[in-house]
Amino acid sequence: MNTAGPSQATAGRGLDITPFRGLRYDPDRVGSLAAVTSPPYDVVVRPDGLHHLQSADPYNIVRLILPQAETPSARNKQAAETLRRWLAEGVLAADAEPGLYVYEQRDGDGMLQRGLIGALRVSDPEEGVVLPHEDVMPHVVADRAALMRATSANLEPLLLTYRGHDSTAFASLLVERTAERPPLLSTTTEDGFCHRLWAVTDPDDVAAVREDLAGHQALIADGHHRWATYCRLRAEHPSPSPWDYGLVLLVDTARYPLRVRAIHRLLHHLAVADALSALEGLFRVRHLEVPLAQALEALADAACAGNAFLLAGDGAFHLVDRPDPDLLARTVPADRPAAWRTLDATVLHATLLEHVWGIPEDSPAHIAYIHDTVATVEKAERDGGTAVLLHPVREEVVRDLARQGVTMPRKSTSFGPKPASGLVLRALDV
Repeated sequence: MNTAGPSQATAGRGLDITPFRGLRYDPDRVGSLAAVTSPPYDVVVRPDGLHHLQSADPYNIVRLILPQAETPSARNKQAAETLRRWLAEGVLAADAEPGLYVYEQRDGDGMLQRGLIGALRVSDPEEGVVLPHEDVMPHVVADRAALMRATSANLEPLLLTYRGHDSTAFASLLVERTAERPPLLSTTTEDGFCHRLWAVTDPDDVAAVREDLAGHQALIADGHHRWATYCRLRAEHPSPSPWDYGLVLLVDTARYPLRVRAIHRLLHHLAVADALSALEGLFRVRHLEVPLAQALEALADAACAGNAFLLAGDGAFHLVDRPDPDLLARTVPADRPAAWRTLDATVLHATLLEHVWGIPEDSPAHIAYIHDTVATVEKAERDGGTAVLLHPVREEVVRDLARQGVTMPRKSTSFGPKPASGLVLRALDV
């Protein structure tokens, strides 16, 4: 993801990354490092995802990032007690020296991503240092904030991208140089990704990295709710304090471009037949008796010409496109740039959800946001709901809107690969 250069960040207030003493699993105390990792908390959506991860190892990180109990307060208390117990038992231990961490992800298809994990100063939005591109849901921010308060920890890094000035920038050179050394840890997760981690503790190297990154701004690729949580918690604690910083992974996408995927919607209480009936005369609907892969190809073709969606949940696929222009004029806010008004996510939320189907976008009882396409369809077919599949938005559109200070509808994009949770944590009292 291309982000703006230093001239567009507030002078002298660019990225401020600092080392920390990472909490890491003791490999002798767990079944395997792969077995204790998890996708980010909001990606644990496979039909048996939570149970699968809890069963993988009694120390799986999901017990901290998604604790299970009857009430929110009980869940947070459980997570805090679990973290304290694991620390006391030596399951998790803090590294001896503070450092930045080089993190690498590689899959069998040639995908390679490297970046730096560190504690980043939480900046005010008007500083233009960290650019969001999506709205957030207040109840999710409140939930994450309560969990972080209870545990006094950043349990998983969010993903930020920046664009290095050139290939000789010190931070990029340090990442490449460090990756030639034996890693602190190496593990391959069940999705086929190999994860490796190194610590950078030399004070001169850390200082040079900090100086290099101070001229940059970054785009939030994944973790808008966690960044909003960092901002809330920083505001709650008098500065200076450990809450002035939050755990992030910074990736230079001039060297390592990210993949961009869509985030789909599952409408729990809307049957496909009812969804289609409400679209009569408003959108063109074509019924596709084809496998998922071919249906997604048809969606991609239709998306080249305008707004398009794929509905599923009744054993077939339904391509929805060519919205009535008068309908869009009545329902899509006109006070935003054209690039925002024509987004599929904008039309989905402003036109379909709000006006056609009458579904509140911020109600977990009515709508779920799911990254995995197959899981979305399977859940809809199993539960009798409607899956709404989207085509990914182009990354240059995301970048341009973020630079204008215009946020996209919530859960519009999925950038990846995402960092695995559980490889390194940040305790605020260590």
